[in-house]
Amino acid sequence: MDHKEIGIRYIVTAFAFLILGGLEALGLRIQLAQPEQHVLTPEQYNQLFSMHGITMIFLYAGPILSGFSNYLWPLLLGARDMALPRLNAFSYWVYLLAGLFIYASFALGVAPNDGWFNYVPFAAKEFNPGPNMDFYALGLIFLGLSTTVGAINFMVTAFRMRAPGMSINRVPILIWGTLTASAGNLLAVPAVSLAFFLLWLDRQFGTHFFDDQAGGHPLLWQHLFWMFGHPWVYVIVLPAMGIVSDALPVFCRRRWSAIPRSRWLRSAP
Repeated sequence: MDHKEIGIRYIVTAFAFLILGGLEALGLRIQLAQPEQHVLTPEQYNQLFSMHGITMIFLYAGPILSGFSNYLWPLLLGARDMALPRLNAFSYWVYLLAGLFIYASFALGVAPNDGWFNYVPFAAKEFNPGPNMDFYALGLIFLGLSTTVGAINFMVTAFRMRAPGMSINRVPILIWGTLTASAGNLLAVPAVSLAFFLLWLDRQFGTHFFDDQAGGHPLLWQHLFWMFGHPWVYVIVLPAMGIVSDALPVFCRRRWSAIPRSRWLRSAP
């Protein structure tokens, strides 16, 4: 449950998935290197294309930043550990098992094949009867659980575990970056988790949330998915910007301080 160990595990696991995503991209580029190539079948190409996007977006970009934040947060805040160490460990193991579950679909030859955006109606049972989308839907539900509890842990740590005397205006920029991303996760991740859960119900129990012939709405998928997809851009960039913003002043030996307005006016032509 030590935050450093969990942070290192996040980083190592995320880099392992990065390597897998890179190999999938390599397979795609080999297929596209020359016209009329037959290295991959159309179905294999769809699966590699989808798994590359899933890996880079869900299994690498977010978790790698969670790893750095897990390692650094208590050190920057003057705390012994994260506020909820057991929940922290739970978040990592659910992330790892969700990734392994999704990749187990490769062993069965039924990896997700509808892109990482997973639009219906192609993702529906009628047009995609195999278990490909079921692996993706369940894996993302579990991954959403991991991300949500991790975000709660970060927010509680930031508000309750600061060292005595560290007022909110003295918190390092890295803390602000991950804290803002965690708030975004709490708002965005439940939307995509709900979308995948509704899709799984459609596929397994014959509900009609996305079936326009039975009163459902395919556009509902796009609304729910992009309620997550657009905030996710900031979720993966803000912690990274926080790391850079904290590292640059140290190595440049300069403070992040703005020029006073009066000085700027005097220097203006």
